[in-house]
Amino acid sequence: MSLYFATEDLSMFGRDPWWLIALKAVFCFAFLMVTVLIAIVMERKIVAWMQRRIGPNRNGPWGMLQSLADGVKLMLKEDVVVKRADKAVYVLAPIVAAVPAFMAIAVIPFGPSGNEISIFGQRTTMQLTDLPIALLYILAVASIGIYGIVLAGWSSGSTYPLLGGLRSCAQMISYEIAMGAAFASVFLYSGSMSTSAIVEQQADRWYILLLPVSFLIYIVTMVGEVNRAPFDMPESEGDLVGGFNTEYSSIKFAMFMLAEYINMVTVSAVATTLFLGGWRAPWPISTFWEGANHGWWPMLWFIVKVQLLLFMFVWLRGTLPRVRYDQLMKLGWKVLIPVSLVWLMLVATVRALRNENYGFTDIALYVAAAVLTLLVLSFVVDMFRAKSKKSEEAEEPGEAPAAFDPMAGGFPVPPLPGQELPPVPRRPSRQERKLVGSGGPDTHSDGSLDGKEASDG
Repeated sequence: MSLYFATEDLSMFGRDPWWLIALKAVFCFAFLMVTVLIAIVMERKIVAWMQRRIGPNRNGPWGMLQSLADGVKLMLKEDVVVKRADKAVYVLAPIVAAVPAFMAIAVIPFGPSGNEISIFGQRTTMQLTDLPIALLYILAVASIGIYGIVLAGWSSGSTYPLLGGLRSCAQMISYEIAMGAAFASVFLYSGSMSTSAIVEQQADRWYILLLPVSFLIYIVTMVGEVNRAPFDMPESEGDLVGGFNTEYSSIKFAMFMLAEYINMVTVSAVATTLFLGGWRAPWPISTFWEGANHGWWPMLWFIVKVQLLLFMFVWLRGTLPRVRYDQLMKLGWKVLIPVSLVWLMLVATVRALRNENYGFTDIALYVAAAVLTLLVLSFVVDMFRAKSKKSEEAEEPGEAPAAFDPMAGGFPVPPLPGQELPPVPRRPSRQERKLVGSGGPDTHSDGSLDGKEASDG
């Protein structure tokens, strides 16, 4: 039994003259930079609107040039190099973080793979290039970018940047596994790893409707991949003073910030390509307008979808508080990875049944039976686990849990599973302190009245 795999026709790629390839590369670079400038202003404006305050309104009309002014300011600031830092790695780390962020956009399609447009009389595709394993290329490039963050934390020669780099490494590993499983579901359903072929497979129905669980998993993991709130643990100001980039300033700090926002654009473009139909026009428009998916119009639909996903990033930042690090890792390892693996098995089963020419009703019955079986098994396991826990408590009624001292090692540590923090001492209320300090008639709390009666007797 074998799954059906689409045969990608990538013969139209690699035929452009050198000047057109260079022009496309410059366009991809300019698209990322302009989108980042717009995203920074949009974020500050929207968050200010959500928090009922005035956002940037000084630089340019309505403050639209604020991000450009910030970039100029960062470049003109003093470039400080820490004395204890490893100089070579310290300087190269921002470059390692920023350069891979630009590379993933090379395989993202902005329009149809046919020669739909003409640039200076040369018919070409609206994509720099494509590969039979384009999505694996995106995963590989995204994995390289984490080295910049880890090396930045290590080379600074300081404790808190090192902790931020280690946090980012653990977070990236945790969420890339679930992201890869979400990608695998798209591979199985489309039969291809080529980005242009995946968009072509969504001509009738977008994968957000066919693979909703994969879309939700990818949305959560892409927020964790780019270290954005509420998953911005590597940069948490409260306990790490700023994270892995604490010891950086001037243009090197700007490159870390640039890498974060470019990664936001990249993961939004990947989400658009995999689940939102890519460059295809939305449903109401595509039904009555044939030219919506031809010419230069597909680029407009693609940019609109990317901007909506960038708005979602800003919305999450302005709405959700930062989670604790243990909650972040628990979500990655105990929720996202198991759910993504179970969903991947379910998608593979449905594809295998469809390849065997089973009807939709039969597939739905098989899937429902499998889900019901898993629910029953989980209920039985939980029931036996609860019984065993009750029997253990009945056998050892007098044993109290071991006391946990968070300052035992000289610095605060979080409790392990099964341990509880000691109760926090509370200051007496103002009313109680007033009664004790005033020396009123009700002095039973300190026993002074009883002592006086005893002396009188």
